[in-house]
Amino acid sequence: MSAEPHRLSRLEPYLDRSEPAPTLLKMLVGVQLAGFREDAGMSQEQAARALGFSAAKLSRIESGKGRRPPAEGDVRALLRLYGTGEHECSVMLKLLRRAGEPGWWQRYDKRLMPEWFDRLVGLQEAAEAIRTFEIQYVPGLLQTPAYARAVVERGLPTASAGEVQRRVELRTRRAQLLTRPDAPQLWAVIDESVLLRVLGSREVMREQLEHLVRMAQRPHVTVQIVPLDVTNASAPNTPITYLRFGGLDLPDVVYLEHIRSANFLEDRDETEEYRIALDRLADEALTPQESIELLRRTTKERYGTS
Repeated sequence: MSAEPHRLSRLEPYLDRSEPAPTLLKMLVGVQLAGFREDAGMSQEQAARALGFSAAKLSRIESGKGRRPPAEGDVRALLRLYGTGEHECSVMLKLLRRAGEPGWWQRYDKRLMPEWFDRLVGLQEAAEAIRTFEIQYVPGLLQTPAYARAVVERGLPTASAGEVQRRVELRTRRAQLLTRPDAPQLWAVIDESVLLRVLGSREVMREQLEHLVRMAQRPHVTVQIVPLDVTNASAPNTPITYLRFGGLDLPDVVYLEHIRSANFLEDRDETEEYRIALDRLADEALTPQESIELLRRTTKERYGTS
């Protein structure tokens, strides 16, 4: 049985994207293969056994995880097994080849881009909407280069000047995501303590807060501040990044970062808990306009005017 026409019609625009989106495309390949399998009335175990795959291998292919896309021979074998039509096969194989094109971030040294961070950047590049909560720093996508340098130097005090510079360049390049014509919606909730914690210098902080005001006035960026006097705020004790991919049958993803690793949550029950937590934080925070006013007031009273 071939796939429903609307399924592939939503994929074809990704074949012509100017910027590769390998993380998204690997996930799309996996989701579509799972859909073809279900259309064929086969369980994951039945399909794996028919092709001599391990169950873990097919699960990995369908999840779209890992640095590399699945081998073309394996995808062809799966499409044949599912009786997929010629046009569908053609679109899928083109999608798979595009998934093999490196994203800009994958040109960085793997020491700067461990697999978990590679996946985060790839997901952010492909997301339709990004929600984030920060309790210690300004969110990475909203950091100025000078502030990013102060964050890196604080977190990696023994790093060489060259490594610090490369990390700042990487973070600055990531922030360009918000200036693209197809930029995602960004909704950032920030604890007020972030505005008061001096990183780098007062001048660095002034520049950073002024940048936050400018970004918050963009139509696709929302910034809300949780004030210090909200004593019962339901703030978690860890930063949260919540990513949503519109209309592509892909699950929402929650990213939780640790010192040298990260967790990615995709189970709907788990991600729903974090969505609700972010909603509560947004309700407890100042409105976007009130947040801009607080940013301006804090800039003037604490850091002076430029």
